[in-house]
Amino acid sequence: MNSNYNDAKEQYAALGVDTDRAIECLKKIPVSMHCWQGDDVGGFEHAGASLEGGGIQVTGNYPGKARTMDELRSDIEKTLSLTPGTYRLNVHANYADFSSTGFADRDALEPVHFESWVQWSKEHKVPLDFNSTLFSHPKASGLTLTSKDKGIRDFWIEHVKRCRKIGEYMGKEQGSACIHNIWIADGMKDLTVDRQGYRVILASSLDDILSLKISKDYLKDSVESKVFGIGTESYVAGSHEFYMGYAVKNQTLLTVDMGHFHPTENVADKLSSVLMFVPEIFLHLSRGVRWDSDHVTLFNDELRAMAEEMVRTGKLDKIHIGTDYFDGSINRIGAWVIGQRATQKSLLKALLQPNKKILEYEDSGNYFARLALIEADKTLPFGEVWNRYCQECNVPSDLEIIDEIMSYEKNVTSKRS
Repeated sequence: MNSNYNDAKEQYAALGVDTDRAIECLKKIPVSMHCWQGDDVGGFEHAGASLEGGGIQVTGNYPGKARTMDELRSDIEKTLSLTPGTYRLNVHANYADFSSTGFADRDALEPVHFESWVQWSKEHKVPLDFNSTLFSHPKASGLTLTSKDKGIRDFWIEHVKRCRKIGEYMGKEQGSACIHNIWIADGMKDLTVDRQGYRVILASSLDDILSLKISKDYLKDSVESKVFGIGTESYVAGSHEFYMGYAVKNQTLLTVDMGHFHPTENVADKLSSVLMFVPEIFLHLSRGVRWDSDHVTLFNDELRAMAEEMVRTGKLDKIHIGTDYFDGSINRIGAWVIGQRATQKSLLKALLQPNKKILEYEDSGNYFARLALIEADKTLPFGEVWNRYCQECNVPSDLEIIDEIMSYEKNVTSKRS
């Protein structure tokens, strides 16, 4: 193993790339793993909670889904033990813990409902990020922050305000800012006349929500767009153009989700532009198949392109990396692990590119040499560096995770009725 790695190290060094340095750099880049892969985005507000409404759908009924908070956390811990790198955990508001307080509706959530998550976070040294949950609720039947019904709109405004306070609490407790993400599914299935009207209401709702100033040392607000969803095929109020303008005007973070754009768009190309005008961005790494299907991320062209652009901007400190996918048709821990490892692979591959030499060719106008070196990079012994990274992080190899996950299924998840 060491001789193979040393050979790879020499080949990269010939192009000016220090593999040891790339590995150490990646160890320090946190990835905010989403909690909702483990139970199909159901949350624990009610027994047997499931997704209904809000433009989100999880397909598949593979056995072993987490049914309780403890089961979900156990699955998260197993996932983290099989993935190299540094992690945060992204939690949705519908994962509130009511075990010691009794149920509270979304507009009555308080930090106490997330104390057990903060305690878990401290025990495992995994900081938290947070999301308002404006779906899967009787009052989320189509319009929330854009509703012309003031009662409905005020309910959701209050919900997001309370989520910001919960995020502030998390940030204070963990000593690093919690990113609070705002995404709504508001839109229309068919032709929509008052497109501007709903967006005017949305801007007003957001202004109200953000009127309470919270230190960025504890909370960073981010807004997330979408091109369409189930039931909102013709119109979504929170489009990319709307949120890009809002984020620039108000200097919030902008969430860029790989599945929330037209299928032919190069989402990676957006990073360099967005970073010129907003202070920071939050990425949701996903894999859309024909639509925003949230398939498990793979080490594919799209994910590699995103990672390459992250590195090439030179602004990794302004880019917060998160994942967002859910597959209920396969082993859920396996889906988590594959996606997180693919994210790590893409980042490592990007850190190992001979960008300095490639840029020299580009600046000198030698575009043939630029293209040739990019092609040559594809066959460099990346796998040996990846194996070394996994070794140093004390996690199994790509093949070893199969037995690990199947063993966990046999001994743990298969026993869940």
